[in-house]
Amino acid sequence: MIAIFKREFKSYFTSMTGYLFMAFILFFEGLYFVAYNVTQGYPHFAYTLYSLNFVYMIAVPILTMRVFADERRQKTDQLLLTAPVTVMQIVMGKYLAMVAVYGIVCAISALGPAVLTLFGTVYLAGDYGMLLAFFLAGSAFLAIGMYISASTESPVLACVGTFGVLLILYLISSIASMIPIDAIANVLTEFSFSDRLYNFTQNLIDVPSYVFFASVAGFFVFLTVQSVQKRRWN
Repeated sequence: MIAIFKREFKSYFTSMTGYLFMAFILFFEGLYFVAYNVTQGYPHFAYTLYSLNFVYMIAVPILTMRVFADERRQKTDQLLLTAPVTVMQIVMGKYLAMVAVYGIVCAISALGPAVLTLFGTVYLAGDYGMLLAFFLAGSAFLAIGMYISASTESPVLACVGTFGVLLILYLISSIASMIPIDAIANVLTEFSFSDRLYNFTQNLIDVPSYVFFASVAGFFVFLTVQSVQKRRWN
């Protein structure tokens, strides 16, 4: 698994993929930081992170679209699947490489609250609580994108599919509000990443949301393992 992780992680920086992913998120994060925290003087860095919800729909497919789909298209996945490693090790190696790239973004983002302390009182516990939620939610999005990539041999379809799923998750609260049956609407709202992230902008440490994000990530990693396992025996 370590060898796969190193190969995948290195590949993101020998091509433009990793740089493009990081630059795209950090560019918009910088814009929101200036707009909210510098220009308007908000002491909550959590608002800046929350505003990046929409950015994920474009950034995540950039990183995940080729992770499995491109290897299936080029038939190089057969070499990997016949290597003396388990499917779980293959999937985890690739997934952790993506999470590591995303982790660099989060590490850079961690400087935001520290910078704000130079200008006045900030809510460090709430901001770093939001940063942890930001990391876990992003990891869940990466797991979703990885599963979609493992389900097709077309990077383009993987990109469009991931964008579509993340768009639905982004709009799910609005969709739920249009459903007249309260029980169904309430269930759909529970799957709203935006609503769960919004809780952290109120300086709340929402532990159930941490568990939710981690569970979604684990669930889609499991589905990816099953998808690749099926491919291995076909």
